[in-house]
Amino acid sequence: MASKIMKDGRVRWKGRVQKLGQIRQKLFDTRAAALEWEAEERKASWEATTDTACSLKNWAEKYLDHAAKYDRKTFNEKRQALRKLFAATIGKGKAAQLIVNPLSPVASLTPGKVLAALRVQFETRSGNAANKDRKNLVAAWNWGIKYLGLPTPNPCLVDRFPEKRHPRYVPAEEDFWKVFAQTQGQDRIMLLCYLHLGARRSEIFRLCWEDVDFGNSRIRLYTKKRRDGSLEYDWLPMTGELAEALNWWWDNRTFKDSTHVFICEQDGGFCREQYGKPFKERMQLMKRLCGRAKVKPFGFHAIRHLTASILYKMGQPVSVIQAILRHKSPNTTAIYLRTLGLEETRGALEGLAARFAGHGLEPDPAGNGSGNGCGKVLSFSAKGSTQEKTPMSSSQVVVRRKRTA
Repeated sequence: MASKIMKDGRVRWKGRVQKLGQIRQKLFDTRAAALEWEAEERKASWEATTDTACSLKNWAEKYLDHAAKYDRKTFNEKRQALRKLFAATIGKGKAAQLIVNPLSPVASLTPGKVLAALRVQFETRSGNAANKDRKNLVAAWNWGIKYLGLPTPNPCLVDRFPEKRHPRYVPAEEDFWKVFAQTQGQDRIMLLCYLHLGARRSEIFRLCWEDVDFGNSRIRLYTKKRRDGSLEYDWLPMTGELAEALNWWWDNRTFKDSTHVFICEQDGGFCREQYGKPFKERMQLMKRLCGRAKVKPFGFHAIRHLTASILYKMGQPVSVIQAILRHKSPNTTAIYLRTLGLEETRGALEGLAARFAGHGLEPDPAGNGSGNGCGKVLSFSAKGSTQEKTPMSSSQVVVRRKRTA
């Protein structure tokens, strides 16, 4: 039904037709013209002639089909971002309404709707979580622009939310060895692999015996942590201790015919279906071991953090740490170290302090604050010179106010 509105200071008639989850609107000078247009649109075919007319749900499903090539963690992160976009609501209780209807056409998604949906994540979770969802939504829409012809500009490119970041937890080396003492068999070998190689969780799970080159003392690690999700490998030197441990496990492994180094050995409970197969998850192992060792819980990836922090504190350059962590860019390694609370600024400031050594104040053994050990306070006057002042008691302190003209 046509409706009368005021537009630019004059009366206009707005024709509006809704069909197949889409809405079309148009302005006319007369009511008759608006009604005629509505009748024609109701008879016309609204079937999509291009992919730009697909629904938001279709876009999300097609993108997730594409994203299936990434590792499980990355795929789940992308899927959750899309689910939260479509689940975000405004209002409470029965008055709650979806901010973004997945059945709406892709052209209906606006920056305002995206911002409102992400604000829900910001308020209920954190700024970091909202920005992570934003990153994945931007990538999903960019993919749609390239392969589905979605409209531009990207409506997901909204302002970022403020974040309150904390350094990633790095377990103390002592805590790692306490946990290590609680292990035996392949669990012990697995933890050594994480520590000596700085490996990601999935890289050790997919490790095969053909990747262990005992003759050349090296190990091949495969990763999907690449921009296009392709599976790439890198060779890393194998330390003598790790080679000895893997040699022992080769001779004493439970499944002699398995191509994978680490295999699920439990045949009960949740592990029954995974028995005799390579690991996909080990969600409870580290939690259980940390509980036995009575240390703050940490996971496999935290051991990668530990390896990086040990190398950094040993004085290894960023280029060496980058090679061991297998980052493509040194900037990634620098950011990684910064998130662990490890930065070169501390070393620079300590070097600065060493340069100034002997020019500052020494602690006063008499307990009178800073001084020269003789009960006298040093005060700085002219550059390079000091004056000695006899400490005053609180009763001797006189405050004089200067008179102003």
